[in-house]
Amino acid sequence: MNQPLQSLEQLLDRVSQLTYNNHQVSVGMVVESIGRRSFGPLLMMIGITLFSPLSGLPGMSVFMGSFVLLIAVQILIGRKQFWLPRYILNRSIERGKLQKALHWLNKPARSIDRFLKPRLTFLVRNGGSYGIASLCIIIGFCMPFMELVPFSSSAAGLALLALGLALVVHDGLLVLLALGSFSATFILIVANFL
Repeated sequence: MNQPLQSLEQLLDRVSQLTYNNHQVSVGMVVESIGRRSFGPLLMMIGITLFSPLSGLPGMSVFMGSFVLLIAVQILIGRKQFWLPRYILNRSIERGKLQKALHWLNKPARSIDRFLKPRLTFLVRNGGSYGIASLCIIIGFCMPFMELVPFSSSAAGLALLALGLALVVHDGLLVLLALGSFSATFILIVANFL
């Protein structure tokens, strides 16, 4: 059984291991590698995907938005192990593209991990996780509109990455940073539509 993830660098390493023997890496393979009880690492993975160059792929924001909604609803209803439909689990990416994105993220991941520690834990434990799930639902519903505003999905990815990391390392400061990042993104989206 896989050890629980405790950092962003560990998540990237675990996903990177999947690229050694596989030409295509599916969402299902990543889910199995991080564990089906791992809501935080799964949000981290989505955030990394949206924050990386992969966010430029057409339809990525809509796809990831539906993924976020599924995860957040399951957190809200108190599931201990998440479920994902087969069409999400079967989605895959070519090994070279994934390796390039992971390489691009390695150095920032090491830098971020140095600053993480448990603090403001009331924002991530017990009732705090419901607040995180609620924020994820709002982000998920906004994702389709982010296809129309350049770089907004990357900002949302940063917020989701922070929320996932907050759940993993119990760092409530990351919840506040995610809230600030998404608020700025939401204002940008609204300003573009007015």
